[in-house]
Amino acid sequence: MLSRLQFSGAAVADRFVSGESDAGTFAGLTEERHPRTVIAFVGMDFEARIAAGPGVLVLCRDDRSELEKVAETAARQGYRGIISFGVAGGLASDLRAGDWVVASSVLEAQTGRDTDAAWSRKLLGAIAGARHAPILGVDTPIAEPATKRELHSTTGAVAVDMESHVVSRLAAAHRLAFAAVRVIVDAADRTIPRAAILGMGVGGRADIPALLRDLIARPSQLSPLVRVAIDAFVARAEMTRVRRLLGPHFGILDLA
Repeated sequence: MLSRLQFSGAAVADRFVSGESDAGTFAGLTEERHPRTVIAFVGMDFEARIAAGPGVLVLCRDDRSELEKVAETAARQGYRGIISFGVAGGLASDLRAGDWVVASSVLEAQTGRDTDAAWSRKLLGAIAGARHAPILGVDTPIAEPATKRELHSTTGAVAVDMESHVVSRLAAAHRLAFAAVRVIVDAADRTIPRAAILGMGVGGRADIPALLRDLIARPSQLSPLVRVAIDAFVARAEMTRVRRLLGPHFGILDLA
């Protein structure tokens, strides 16, 4: 699973983000016309910038301590759903960087929760070629191809991330519709270098000094880091493109 290294150029002023997205996706639309009805839960600051838009309250992974309270309040205020949005590691061997997965269910340990069927169909209709399959949620990065292969074999999940299982729990607890839509950033055969893992910083930003220290100590990581960065560029471009397609509220208000 990709670290925050490749996206260190992105920043968000606040962890709670609303309004226009990273690419100016919703220019001309206002929050007054689109009252917030969806929570988007992401892992990194660049993902928050892309996810933001009319009708959406964005929270980053480091807001986890606040998320339970926010979800409870949102449910009382009439929010319709919560979505897990961002990058994921590939577990299925045929998924490459830039491919999309719309979760049919979200798995963790021995538990699985189905996503909202109507909302997922809406997302699948908007994202041509997206795979409809289970996503696995974990609490620590998955960096090695052997581990990815084992997880795919034992769980049937085609992708893995560190947020979707949190979303599924909260949705069940507060009776919110939930969905997960993720773009592959590191394929199943891609090893994430140790420097990238050490470069994970707080607040969704990269810890560049830690990354550089490990890279200097182990310069053989440079080539793998470059390959991972190229994949990350592809994934980020796809996220920006697809976020435009999904529109205000991530499409949930279009459902009957």
